[in-house]
Amino acid sequence: MLRSLSIQNLAVIEDAQIDLDRGLNVFTGTTGAGKSLVIGALELLLGLRASADMVRTGAKEARVSALFEISNSSVREEIEQALDLALDDGQLLIQRRLPATGPSRASLNGQAITAAMLRRLGQILVDIHGQYDQQYLLQPANQLAVLDVYGKLEPARAAYRAVYDSHRAALDRKAALEAGRDLRRQQLELYEFQADELDRAALCPGEIDDLEARRRRLANAERLAADLSAVNQSLYEAEGSVVDRLKAVAAALENLLPFDASLETPAAAARESAFTLENLAFDLRGAAQRVESDPAALAEVDDRLHLLKKLCSKYGGTESEVLAYRETLAEKIAALRNQDEDASQIDADLARLHAEMLRLGQDLHARRLKVAAGLQKKIEAELRQLAMKEARFSIAVELACGEPEGCHGSACRTVQGVPSPTGLDQVEFLIAPNPGEPPKPVRKIASGGELSRVMLALKSVLALADRISVLVFDEIDANVGGRLGSVIGRKLADLAAHHQVLCITHLPQIASFADSQLTVRKQSRQGRSFTVVESVTGDRRIAELAEMIGGKDVTETTRQQARELLALAKKG
Repeated sequence: MLRSLSIQNLAVIEDAQIDLDRGLNVFTGTTGAGKSLVIGALELLLGLRASADMVRTGAKEARVSALFEISNSSVREEIEQALDLALDDGQLLIQRRLPATGPSRASLNGQAITAAMLRRLGQILVDIHGQYDQQYLLQPANQLAVLDVYGKLEPARAAYRAVYDSHRAALDRKAALEAGRDLRRQQLELYEFQADELDRAALCPGEIDDLEARRRRLANAERLAADLSAVNQSLYEAEGSVVDRLKAVAAALENLLPFDASLETPAAAARESAFTLENLAFDLRGAAQRVESDPAALAEVDDRLHLLKKLCSKYGGTESEVLAYRETLAEKIAALRNQDEDASQIDADLARLHAEMLRLGQDLHARRLKVAAGLQKKIEAELRQLAMKEARFSIAVELACGEPEGCHGSACRTVQGVPSPTGLDQVEFLIAPNPGEPPKPVRKIASGGELSRVMLALKSVLALADRISVLVFDEIDANVGGRLGSVIGRKLADLAAHHQVLCITHLPQIASFADSQLTVRKQSRQGRSFTVVESVTGDRRIAELAEMIGGKDVTETTRQQARELLALAKKG
C-alpha cells in the first residue's frame, strides 16, 4: 500500500505531506483546487514524462516522493526480479526530482534508477484509471493473466508452460545442431581422414629409432664390408697377421717354460688372446658377409622414415604422442556421430512435446472459454448497476493465428493455435457501451468517465484475482448523479476491502464511503496561490460533505444530510 506521498514545488503545490490509510481514500475539493495535481504527482512519480513547466515558479526543482509498503510476497518477488534488487524490509521509498532545467532524476531506496525502471515499478504497484499507459487491465497480456487467476487456472497454465519451455529448449538444441551441421560434417571428414592416415601407417613405438639404425647400415654398406674385411685380414687372414704373431709369441713363451715355470701365466694369456682374436676375426668375416648393399631397401627405409616423421610433425613429437592422438580421434569421431543420433532423438522429442503442448493448450483454451463466459456475465451485471444498462461486455478468447494483426478473412483459419508462453490463446476484453455499436477493445474506449466505470466493474468482479495493490480512480463520477454515486461509493468501499483505493470525486455520496477523506483547497499567501491537502475527520468532515451537498453556505440541513450519508455508508 501507499503509506505517504510528499509533494514539493509542483505547480501550485508548495509543500504537501499526505498520509494515506488502508481502504478507501477520497480526495475532495472545489474545481481548480488542485485535486488532479495529486494524481499528477503520483503519475510523475511512476515514470510518466516530466516537463520543467510543472516546476513551481521561482523554485529550483520539484520533488515527489512516496513510501510504499509491500506485504504481498508475489508482488515483492516481481519487483525484485524486475529491478534486480532485494527488498530487505518490504518498504520502497521512491523519489523523483524535476529540475527547472535539465533532466529529471529518480531513486529507489536511495539508489538511482532509470525512467524505464520507474515505469516498470509503477506498472507493478499502481493502477491509475484515466491514463491509458498506467492501466494494468487494459493490456491484453494482463487480461489473459487475470482471466487465469480468476478462473484458478494457474496449475493448468503452469503445466502447459513446463512443456512449452521443454519444447523451446529442444528447439534451441536442434537449432544449435543444425547451425553446426556443416562444421560437424567437415570436422568428421577431417577426423576420419586423419584416423585413416594413422591406421594405414601402422606406427609402432620405437620404430623410428630402429629405421634410422637400419638406414645408417644400408647407407654405409660398402664401407662397412670393406673395413670389416680389412680388419679381418689384419687380424687373421693376411701373412703376418696379428693372430699369427700372437701364436708365435705363445709358442716362444712355451719353449721357455722349462727354464722358468713362472712364464706359464703369460704363455696361457698369449694363447687365450690368440684364440679370442681368431674368433673375433671369424665374427668380423661373418659380419662383412652379412652387410646388405641394397639400394631398393634403402629407398624403402627412407620412404618409411619420411612418412613417420611427417606424421609426428602433424600429430605429435613422438610415436607415443601420435598414438595418443589417434585415441583422441576415436573419441571425437564417436561424439560427432552421436550428435547425428542426438538430432534424430531431438526430432522425436519435439514431435512428442509439440503434441503434448497442443493437448494442454487446447485444454486450457476450453477452460478459459468457460471461465470467460461466466466472468463476462458478472461484469455486465456490475455495469448495469453503474448506469451502463445497455452496455454489452464480452471476453474474446481466440486461438492465436500468429499474425500481428490477427486473421483476415477465411483464408486464415487457425485450428490448433500458435503456441506462446501463456498458451494457444489471445484474449481481449471487449465492450459495446451503447446499443447498435460493435464491441471494441476496452483499451480503446474514449470517455474517461465511461472507462473508469468499466474499470470499476472489472475491479469489483476481479478484486481477489488482481494483484495490483493501489488503485486510483479519476473522473469516475463524470456525468453521474447522486443516486448512482451511492452505488459507486459502495462498490469502491467493497473494492477497498482487497486493495488500497484512491479516488477523486465531486459527489458527497461517494465521499461518504471513504475510510479516509482528504480535502484539497487552494489558498493565497503574499499574493501567491498554493494548494493545501488535509485529512478531515469528525465535524470537519461533516462540514466538507455539507459543502459538497449545498455549496459554500453550509446549513444545519446540509450538515444533517452529511450525517445521514455517513450513517448510510457505515450501515451498508
